[in-house]
Amino acid sequence: MSDKFKKIYDESINNPEKFWTDASNDIFWFKKPTKILNKSSPPFYKWFEDGVTNTCYNALDTHIDQGNGKRTALIYDSPITGDKSNFTYEELKAKVSVFAGALQAQGVNKGDRVIIYMPMIPEAVIAMLACARIGAIHSVVFGGFASNELASRIDDSKAKVLVTASCGFEPGRTVEYKPLVDEAVKLAKHKIDKMILFQRKGHEVKLTPSKEVSWEEVVSNAKEIDCVEMNSNEFAYILYTSGTTGTPKGIVRDIGGHIVALKWTMKNIYNIDEGDIWWSASDIGWIVGHSYIVYAPLFKGCTTVLFEGKPVGTPDAGAFWKIISDYKVKSLFTAPTAFRAIKKEDPDGKFFSKYNLSKFESLFLAGERADPDTIKWAENLLKVPVIDHWWQTETSWAISSNCTGIEMMKTKYGSACKAVPGYDVKIIKSDQSLAKPNEMGDIVVKLPLPPGTFPTLWNADQRYKENYMSNYEGYYQTYDAGHIDEDGYIWIMSRTDDIINVAGHRLSTGAIEEVLSEHQSVAECAVLGVADKLKGQLPIGLIVLKAGVDKDNETISKECIKMVREKIGPVAAFKVAIVIKRLPKTRSGKILRGTIRKIADNIEYKIPPTIDDPAILSEIKDDLIKNNILKSG
Repeated sequence: MSDKFKKIYDESINNPEKFWTDASNDIFWFKKPTKILNKSSPPFYKWFEDGVTNTCYNALDTHIDQGNGKRTALIYDSPITGDKSNFTYEELKAKVSVFAGALQAQGVNKGDRVIIYMPMIPEAVIAMLACARIGAIHSVVFGGFASNELASRIDDSKAKVLVTASCGFEPGRTVEYKPLVDEAVKLAKHKIDKMILFQRKGHEVKLTPSKEVSWEEVVSNAKEIDCVEMNSNEFAYILYTSGTTGTPKGIVRDIGGHIVALKWTMKNIYNIDEGDIWWSASDIGWIVGHSYIVYAPLFKGCTTVLFEGKPVGTPDAGAFWKIISDYKVKSLFTAPTAFRAIKKEDPDGKFFSKYNLSKFESLFLAGERADPDTIKWAENLLKVPVIDHWWQTETSWAISSNCTGIEMMKTKYGSACKAVPGYDVKIIKSDQSLAKPNEMGDIVVKLPLPPGTFPTLWNADQRYKENYMSNYEGYYQTYDAGHIDEDGYIWIMSRTDDIINVAGHRLSTGAIEEVLSEHQSVAECAVLGVADKLKGQLPIGLIVLKAGVDKDNETISKECIKMVREKIGPVAAFKVAIVIKRLPKTRSGKILRGTIRKIADNIEYKIPPTIDDPAILSEIKDDLIKNNILKSG
């Protein structure tokens, strides 16, 4: 490590209370904390426990107090509808204060839960901040999520009010929300008191007067509300992890640590200052949307972009370049899958040359492993640093990254760089011993976790302890697998259950995917282990080609198999690479490897509620049958 980064990192690990006290001095407190870290009941640690603050005050009011009320807080751009709007900090505060009053008028008070089931529109951000203003706990559910999944979240959170819209828009289709919400309300055992619905132009729906009210009506009679004082350890929100079965798993965030950590990250990790234009191309239904569309950029006092569109198809593969050019975006944070989609549609970057990206300084990728080929493609096109960093819903901010605001480090392609200050990351092998450099194992973080991470699960302390804190005593288990090299770089190779065992050899699917991605015709790929009587498991590769490839599929498959055998060796026993049209993914862009594996092994599976298009699973099944991986019938 370089001296500057090493000094800061070492202090965060060796003297965390001083480190985070210093960081906490950068946020607004009604009452500053004197108790920085309570370690009395591990694994339930408490940060800043006697501090008093408010999330919304730190996101909006404090900047107005400092004379920055005229600065643009939020830019909204929807290439699907053509709508665009900007909100200054003063304007956004006024709208949030009124909606906070509207929620209070509907009986929502401090500690009550509010479900937000919205598309990517300003009202979604306003609803989140309004909850924070009055101390209500919001639970954002991805707009368009299945009714039974929404119902389970209503039941688990015991929500008082549900805030929604008449519809959401996807490229080429409209997702009607009201029927989905109506079904969810009917399925839920817990009954909400009121539904507030935002009517989208041209897609208005009929409301039931006693239980349902329009957004326009509730704000027309509402009074502006000031921020409520909140204890640091009270909860800001619940975010249910996607794809849960049975009782959903509600990640909670405590208020004080959340504000301190996220504000610290904007400069130190992303090198974003007050007034900079920042864009996180995600959705508010996911953790990235919570942390880096809404909260962190507003805590920092910069301008955040809210984009209702896709990397391709709204209208073309130049959509991202247009937003960066139009609004002079300094840094973009998105998922690797977005760039793979752009690369697939426009491998030569023809759309890129149409736009002026002179203000653009860096691209950050997270959400799943960024393969070296995609990073190099983006670097060659953008001529700026492209940084793969790693974090989870549970942590709410990066565990490992190139901390560009502290000191830019060299890129190692395939690595998510080094542990961020606050995280003491280790690799533990299956025999419970600590791994040596470059040895594969489970990735864990020594407790206590830094502020802003999850202090427990919603109403499930025991589940929190058993799921995350019990397998390796004194450590948080990330359920990711990989290694740390001799320079301290962390290599996230796969989820723990994506390590495959071929004739006694533990192989990472990520390592094989890395090789396949290097083939000039491959846009994206997934590798999974299928059951084999002789060797336990065998790896198979599913490959999606770039647009315009004219080489035949059989030749490409043979070339890919040869590359894996040359770079990983015969030990991989890699003999099957199937060219397919598309990969099944969640709406956040993660490839559903576990579901594909169950299809291949002929194991019963549930269609994941987060899947982008369920029809892809039938296509995958047909491809597996055609290639003799799965028997028909």
